[in-house]
Amino acid sequence: MPDTAPPPAPTRLADYLHPAWLVEEVALTFRLDPKATRVTARIAFAANPARASDGPHDLRLDGEALRLLSASVDDRSVMEGVQIDPQGLTLPAAHLPADRFVWTAETEIDPGGNTALEGLYMSNGMYCTQCEAEGFRKITYYPDRPDVMARFRVRIEGDLPVMLSNGNPVGSGPGWAEWEDPWPKPAYLFALVAGDLVSFDDSFRTASGRQVALRIFVRPGDEGRCAYAMDALKRSMRWDEEAYGREYDLDLFMIVAVDDFNMGAMENKGLNIFNAKYVLASPETATDRDYALIEGIVAHEYFHNWTGNRITCRDWFQLCLKEGLTVYRDQQFSGDERSHAVQRIEDVRALRARQFREDAGPLAHPVRPEEYIEINNFYTATVYEKGAEVIGMLRTLVGAEAYDRALKLYFERHDGEACTIEDWLKVFEDATGRDFGQFALWYRQAGTPRVHVKEEWADGTARLTFRQEVPPTPGQAEKAPMVIPVRWGLIGANGDEIAEGLFELTEEKAVLEVPAPSRPVASLLRGFSAPVILERAVTNEDRAFLLRHDTDPFNKWEAGAAFARDLLTRMTLADAAVEPAFLDAMQAVAEDDGLDPAFRALALTLPTEEEIAAEVHANGGPVDPGKIHAARMTLERHLADHLSGILTTFYDDMAVPGPYAPDAEAAGRRALRLRALALLTRADPEARAAQTLFQGADNMTEQMAALTALVVAGKGEEPLAAFYEQWRGDRLVMDKWFGVQAMATPPDAALDAVKTLAKHPDFDWKNPNRFRSLIGAFTAGNPAGFHRADGAGYTLLTDWLIRLDPLNPQTTARLAGTFETWRRLDDGRQEKIATCLDRILATQGLSRDTSEIVSRIRAA
Repeated sequence: MPDTAPPPAPTRLADYLHPAWLVEEVALTFRLDPKATRVTARIAFAANPARASDGPHDLRLDGEALRLLSASVDDRSVMEGVQIDPQGLTLPAAHLPADRFVWTAETEIDPGGNTALEGLYMSNGMYCTQCEAEGFRKITYYPDRPDVMARFRVRIEGDLPVMLSNGNPVGSGPGWAEWEDPWPKPAYLFALVAGDLVSFDDSFRTASGRQVALRIFVRPGDEGRCAYAMDALKRSMRWDEEAYGREYDLDLFMIVAVDDFNMGAMENKGLNIFNAKYVLASPETATDRDYALIEGIVAHEYFHNWTGNRITCRDWFQLCLKEGLTVYRDQQFSGDERSHAVQRIEDVRALRARQFREDAGPLAHPVRPEEYIEINNFYTATVYEKGAEVIGMLRTLVGAEAYDRALKLYFERHDGEACTIEDWLKVFEDATGRDFGQFALWYRQAGTPRVHVKEEWADGTARLTFRQEVPPTPGQAEKAPMVIPVRWGLIGANGDEIAEGLFELTEEKAVLEVPAPSRPVASLLRGFSAPVILERAVTNEDRAFLLRHDTDPFNKWEAGAAFARDLLTRMTLADAAVEPAFLDAMQAVAEDDGLDPAFRALALTLPTEEEIAAEVHANGGPVDPGKIHAARMTLERHLADHLSGILTTFYDDMAVPGPYAPDAEAAGRRALRLRALALLTRADPEARAAQTLFQGADNMTEQMAALTALVVAGKGEEPLAAFYEQWRGDRLVMDKWFGVQAMATPPDAALDAVKTLAKHPDFDWKNPNRFRSLIGAFTAGNPAGFHRADGAGYTLLTDWLIRLDPLNPQTTARLAGTFETWRRLDDGRQEKIATCLDRILATQGLSRDTSEIVSRIRAA
């Protein structure tokens, strides 16, 4: 490894101190200018009684990339006493009154030069903010931490027609607008937007009869694509009232669609800022997947109004408190709106693809980490997806009624507070009388637990012996036993369920005994009741049996998916032949008309190449992405040949009559029809069905499915050109055009295609969506193409990371995580990746974001 400067000192949970000064009121005035915006902050500070015993205290304010023009305390200049450093400023206690004072400062910032998209920045002529986690310090000097909560009043001065901030409008005139947020909030929830925008308006009547104005702000011309997002918002508001008793608390709720945004969306109080791709949708430009994402993300950000805003996190170590709970709530909502079975399968697939991978590598960390160098690097699958699984386990353990009782107590007890995981678990203890001390290990221990199961049957009794282990992870070599809820069922030889229940595994080893008149087949971890890896000696015959007879939808799907993973692993490692039993099992699922079309589409979808790679690694590896791709394509072709008749029937019979609608039933039919199309194309070298559909499709779901099938089949040149000419003026659809080529181009041609596209005049690498649609899509979505044996894919990614890091460290650091599984590859690929990682770390001026991620990966 190269010699590098020592990393910055980490921030540690154990070092937490209450703030010395609290903020009572904040008044901000913005005089907008693209290169020199002036920000005047008038902040009322009061000494924190919790720190009274260790005073007097200096005033320490966070601030980065700010030009301080003036500073005063109670209108008395303190410019000579202020000590400025790259991370903020300090005003010694000698310059401060003992109890309370008003700090006034004027700063100048450069929104147009802010390419990191944190703080106040420009997006195609529009002013926009992103302050989570620590972006507010790039706007003005402030105690930029979530446990400092205050009411904000904001005045915006400029020549733009729309000027927005949090809360309710309290005044406006030519060239100015004022906003007031009546609810105390931390600075990370501050928002400002100003630009040439139009609004799509509606309203919502709350359960108590209050009328709330709803507005979605977009660029002129985009207002025709807001209806679905608005409908999703209204359904989310009603659901939160009915499911959680949470009513909206302002007169106005706003969403703004922004082109340049590092994340999906942000829950700023009353003024949600969204990546435009998660707002704008029409049948011609958005797929069924886009509609589902819009629905889920709109719900997620709205639900944050209570689980994140009204009750926030004390410090960033508690990030999972707001994110895990809100992810769980949006998953519940999506299940209610669509299909709980399908939603659960999709959630678990995402968890295994992202979070299990994270847990198994150098970036593993607990749901609540103990330390960090750059907080932006902890917006991870572990915090979000595993955090949601922990909430789901709590509900499983205490039951739906007790969960509702605990949540009601949580809202009553902590409204307006900044809380910790301990506060959260104490609510459950008080509501149920249970001790959750051992359960808290889910927040403290990293790694995916493995549950080994030995199954025996004798003398009319089924005996299940469970043994758990949590593998060592960086910084945590020894782990204590966890509380693992295991939902189970026993299915008799005739397909009838003998018994079912919930088993709480709390020791390293435990036994469950159940009367059973004959040898049953066990259905374990039903509904994926805990985020663990289940290891059991199960035959593919038993998997086929569960696929036919299991009454639990998740385990029915899981039986087929496990069968496929096992077969594909053996095909990769030992050139095993395709098993007729697997093809017959898939045929049985396909022919079961009692199953939801969306479920059948998922059942007929083979595991991803990433899932197969994890299985190959678990079975001794090393991972060869090229062999995995070849095995998966071989199995798809055999599946297509075996099911050709019913696939043709699906393609014909599942066509949805009438105009496009994004509802769950229609989307499910399209999912099965288009899964059939993908398989039929594997068996037809000319891809005739895909070509016909591409030419006649009247919605983006079918057009993109046909285009993808054609690109995979090597028949994409003319359709891609036609698609470009049709959609070259639509920025979001063009992201799809870049993405389909990066992901679907056959591996041997993918790298050259990506290099060519990177020179395309429409490739704006400074826009996060466009960058991810090409470079990100290639590295994550085309494993065999990216992991070429010659290392050229690694060199391409490294070149782009080094180029992007000075402009946008957040996007760079997230994409650097592509390398996290490098140690499961063969020696030759590992050597080439090591060279690339060393090159990144040797880059002069490398950001803290990227340095932390790459250093941890390199040290694996």
